[in-house]
Amino acid sequence: MERRHFMQAVVAGSAAAGLRGNAGAATPATNIAGGGERAAQLALLQRMAEPVLSLMAEGRLKQRFTLELSPTWDGRDPAVAYLECFGRLIAGIAPWLALPDDDGAEGRMRKRLRQMALASYTHAVDPKSPDYLRWQGHGQALVDSAYFTNALMRAPQALWEPLDAATKARIIVEIKRLRRIEPPYINWLLFAAMNEAWLLSIGEESDPMRMNGAIRKINEWYVGDGWIKDGEAFHFDYYCSYVMYPMLVEVLEVLVKHKGPFWNARPEELLAQAVKRMQRYSEHLERFISPQGTYPPVGRSLTYRTAVFQPLGLLAWRKQLPPSLPEGQVRAALHAVHRAVWDAPGNFTKDGFLTIGFVGHQPELGDWYSNNGSMYIASAGLLALGLPATDSYWTAPAQDWTQKKAFGGARFPKDYPVNY
Repeated sequence: MERRHFMQAVVAGSAAAGLRGNAGAATPATNIAGGGERAAQLALLQRMAEPVLSLMAEGRLKQRFTLELSPTWDGRDPAVAYLECFGRLIAGIAPWLALPDDDGAEGRMRKRLRQMALASYTHAVDPKSPDYLRWQGHGQALVDSAYFTNALMRAPQALWEPLDAATKARIIVEIKRLRRIEPPYINWLLFAAMNEAWLLSIGEESDPMRMNGAIRKINEWYVGDGWIKDGEAFHFDYYCSYVMYPMLVEVLEVLVKHKGPFWNARPEELLAQAVKRMQRYSEHLERFISPQGTYPPVGRSLTYRTAVFQPLGLLAWRKQLPPSLPEGQVRAALHAVHRAVWDAPGNFTKDGFLTIGFVGHQPELGDWYSNNGSMYIASAGLLALGLPATDSYWTAPAQDWTQKKAFGGARFPKDYPVNY
């Protein structure tokens, strides 16, 4: 599959997005200088983000969003989709929004989308806004509030500090109200922990039990060699990517930085351990990528698409990739994945919104909790865009990834389990 096909697929939508709402001044990301791989990911980011943010910035997302529900939808209020859509999208693009402004095409696009994001945060918590989000009356709000606050934690200077005092106060109130929800003993524990970690990070009263209990339980569910159970039973799926490792590590980082009270007073050790385990899990993720950029379609929530590779992007963004995963190798592998997934027709509606599917529009793959707002977690596959174009991640020579070496008859490293 040629890169030009991938670029054509994402750019067509980016250009169309520029005609929507207040985004008439949009610059298609293909006009941005830089390497082809980064330009392709920027075009994808723009295609995901602009249709959503341009509408929500004007309080028109609920009015114009083309809502799609899974055929097995469990009957919950469909209004949960809008918090899912905005919260998940903004968590994935926050590192890029946090980069400094410049006068180049990318800088102008970032400034415009950041302004839209800030206006969207205001609408999200304003009870008088048509786009006031569904914070009450259902448990799903706990899930997606965690992505909402995760973005604020990833980009505080870009997304939190510029907000007006009234919006900040409303966000804090909405997040604290979600303490009424008792999370089930699965990955949901980390959603409650993320909200409390964010509150701690801004100097607000936080609940240490919701953080410490989650960390303790997640560590009890570690089964070895980089894998964590999602609850008492092991399921072979990608929840270590969607939730477990990113949120565990980021919650622990806040506890370490802000000296949060902890049940055994050693969060630094647990953070170092969690990063090492995420690195090991990421070695498995990299080995899952075929020479063509495909990967195993296993487990539930397959429709989250490239969010599967969030840990690799997070480690790249934080400059924490292990020596076994050189930057040029990871970048090339993830670019192949993006081509394999996003080059397919049907990933977006004619209005520019994500559809339910794994590769293209496949509504039958939706789970009972799936709507197309849920699909915006795919933006988590773009975390490495938080590194500027001059960073070594983008400039290092491309290298073949493990399966490409293996099936090409080249030398590649053996793989052994770890004991941490």
